[in-house]
Amino acid sequence: MGRSLKKGPYVDYKVYRKVQQQQEAGTKEPIKTWARACTIVPEFVGMTFWFTTANII
Repeated sequence: MGRSLKKGPYVDYKVYRKVQQQQEAGTKEPIKTWARACTIVPEFVGMTFWFTTANII
């Protein structure tokens, strides 16, 4: 089920800030994050993310 249009997309501020910093620097390093519920916005296209599941193996 999607998020309500009234609320808008959920974008984690810390992830968005990291994407902006990488775009300004021109790097393509993977971004490690735990924000699995974060919506992919157009600024995220072309970036690589490492999502952790917090499972201990």
